Amino acid sequence: MNENTLTAQSPKAAWRTAFRIVRWTTYAAAIVSFLLIVHKKPPPLIETNPQAAARAEQKIQQTDQAVAAGQSATLRMDEMELNSYFAAHLNLAGNGGAGAPAGKPDVESVRSSVRDVKIELLSDRVRAYVVFDMLGKDLSLQIEGKLHAACGYILFEPVAGEIGSFPIPRSALDSAVRRMMESPENREKFRLPDEVSDIRIENGEVVLSYR
Repeated sequence: MNENTLTAQSPKAAWRTAFRIVRWTTYAAAIVSFLLIVHKKPPPLIETNPQAAARAEQKIQQTDQAVAAGQSATLRMDEMELNSYFAAHLNLAGNGGAGAPAGKPDVESVRSSVRDVKIELLSDRVRAYVVFDMLGKDLSLQIEGKLHAACGYILFEPVAGEIGSFPIPRSALDSAVRRMMESPENREKFRLPDEVSDIRIENGEVVLSYR
């Protein structure tokens, strides 16, 4: 084998080596991403109790009475009251509800697969922790953003999100939330009651303003 043959083979061997490195690096990255996704993130520590749920119920009743009397009103709930109210009223799959139905996913089918919900109220932002069933495996989703109203609809502006321990790229997160909220199947589910003029997070409380 002459020197020219060795020179011709060396670049080929280098390309084969580089290809193997790239291929196995891709495999490794995919495995790590999968493990991060299926690694369920622990829930935030949020206290709930029947007394807080009762306070939330009382606030809602007082607001309903004011609105029925033609008065403007503002409903405020703190983190404990909100989570206690959800714990008492949400029919989650983990509490005996049915699994997600087959077919095109929408808000109702996603909700039917949810097993746990925890809501954190952070200054002017909300962070939701959700555990849901995906093909028999419990996965966690954590999403954070700002909540407000426009033209009679709830709007959510995401700022961060994770599936399991895997961070969701901001562009993908924005696109997914926009598609969910603007799709014909879901659009009307985000419509606010006519008497509600605004919804927001303010000083660690969820605030609903009524006309």
